[in-house]
Amino acid sequence: MTRSSHPRKEVEQALRHAEAQGWRVEVGGGHCWGKIFCPYNDSECRCGEFCIASVWSTPKNPGNFAKQLRRVVDNCTTHRAQEEVRETPAEAEE
Repeated sequence: MTRSSHPRKEVEQALRHAEAQGWRVEVGGGHCWGKIFCPYNDSECRCGEFCIASVWSTPKNPGNFAKQLRRVVDNCTTHRAQEEVRETPAEAEE
């Protein structure tokens, strides 16, 4: 089942980026448009809440909010650690 699109194109692009990285997007939930959830559900998460971020329906500045969502996804500590492990064997072969 496909989810509904976010009304702001910049935010929708950030949500697609999150989904491409394995994050789950859930629409609905109180005052926000939805939430994004980290795929790792790691107790060592930097925020202590297992990487959950709210997605607002009408952010004051959609471009800045989209950048913020991308930062949350790209700076996930577990994802970064796994990327480093993947890159290390390739560097050793060279």
